[in-house]
Amino acid sequence: MMTDCFHGAGIAFDLDGTLVDTAPDLVRALNEVVAADGLGNVALEDVRAMVGRGARVLIERAYAAQHRKIESDTVDQRVADFISVYKSGIADLSRPFEAAVDVLDVLKARGARLSICTNKPSELADALLEALELTDYFERIIGPDRTQAKKPDAAHFWSAVGDAGPNLALIGDSITDAACGQAAGIPCIILTHGYSEIPHQALGADAVIDDFRSLPDTLEKLWQGL
Repeated sequence: MMTDCFHGAGIAFDLDGTLVDTAPDLVRALNEVVAADGLGNVALEDVRAMVGRGARVLIERAYAAQHRKIESDTVDQRVADFISVYKSGIADLSRPFEAAVDVLDVLKARGARLSICTNKPSELADALLEALELTDYFERIIGPDRTQAKKPDAAHFWSAVGDAGPNLALIGDSITDAACGQAAGIPCIILTHGYSEIPHQALGADAVIDDFRSLPDTLEKLWQGL
């Protein structure tokens, strides 16, 4: 009997924009913080494309878009404020993308070893996954502070998957994920519901899918070289 190609496979998932739609809580926190300086609200769709660049860029762009200058030391304080506000309601509005949890169940049932490979600070990743009751799906939750170098460096992926294999893959939504997959020499699958300033088809991933439910079949085809 042929062994299921998912048994023992290492599948690392990006978090924001891949597994969980976190943009609503990020824009909630951003707007609360910039309101202290009299700025108007930033639109949700404007935030989605910038999520992968981190809190500092979100804040700097919010000020620039409203033609306001912000000094470096003020940015540092606003970033600290943002993280505090965001963490206090980290899953108020954030939800897993459609069918994401169902697919995690399928992958686990087939013997895959799942992990999180995110540039979100580990403390926030832990809190988000715990709030959404997703923690138990993953062997490792590896933010940038739990590895020697963050995505797109391949070291981040290897920290996340550990000794899993031989079949490996990174599931993401951005150029950072696609570049990490290339650096690690493993397949990367991009989900088009995610957060990217570049069209998803132009990221150079091994596969681009529109629906989480396509993930198991896409992985199998990639691993079998079909």
